[in-house]
Amino acid sequence: MTCQISQVQKSEILKLVGKRIKELRESKGLSQVEVVGRMQGETDPTNISRIESGRTNPTVYTLFRMAEALEVQPSELIKISTAKD
Repeated sequence: MTCQISQVQKSEILKLVGKRIKELRESKGLSQVEVVGRMQGETDPTNISRIESGRTNPTVYTLFRMAEALEVQPSELIKISTAKD
């Protein structure tokens, strides 16, 4: 069984995930630079900005490292509502 997601849907999902990540980061009182400083491995603050704005599709590994930096479960980063209001 194959499920295809249109480019519009993919873009919307990336924006929703990015918004969720930004909300979590801000709720912790952290800047993007501070998140990068807490992440294992190399990451550029501009990459965090692109993720939060939905302009890039982060890898699972990046999401895992962000979750660790934000001290949340990885599933919290993608906990989004796709229902149309």
